[in-house]
Amino acid sequence: MFARATLLSIMALLALAPKPAAAQSVFYTRDNLVQDLSRGLEWMRCSVGQRWSLESETCTGKAVQLNHEEIDQAIVQANEQLGPDWRLPNREELESLICENCPPPMIDPEVFPQTEPMPYWTSEQNFWSPKNYWSVNFMTGFTYGRFFPSQQQMVRLVRNRRAGASN
Repeated sequence: MFARATLLSIMALLALAPKPAAAQSVFYTRDNLVQDLSRGLEWMRCSVGQRWSLESETCTGKAVQLNHEEIDQAIVQANEQLGPDWRLPNREELESLICENCPPPMIDPEVFPQTEPMPYWTSEQNFWSPKNYWSVNFMTGFTYGRFFPSQQQMVRLVRNRRAGASN
């Protein structure tokens, strides 16, 4: 019993440890979208609830915290308004946005302006605790797997970059 508890404690600490530097992302911004050229992803530049302002070239409005049921509705709306295939990012994708050299929020403010320094949902369940989902906290840069899908957190949507995208 003690060995199992020790092993679980070590595994939990490893999950919270800073991640080794991954391949550096190469971002190309165009209005409300961001192309991650190194990973083949297209990100919404603003958090869910915000809008991109062409005039001021930043995200405006208030980002909203959503639970998983509400996220499903937001994805339907994004697909209707911005084209298909929007989804929650997986853990690795969202972690790739962490900027180690940025003050909170730990994300590039030029690429992703007005990001809240709070936890953002991923689509991944915690394999150690399947009732919980992983989130990435842009205040600390750490990843946590302790949130229930009924809880509300910030959301940034992503989709795989479409072949032949002109951006």
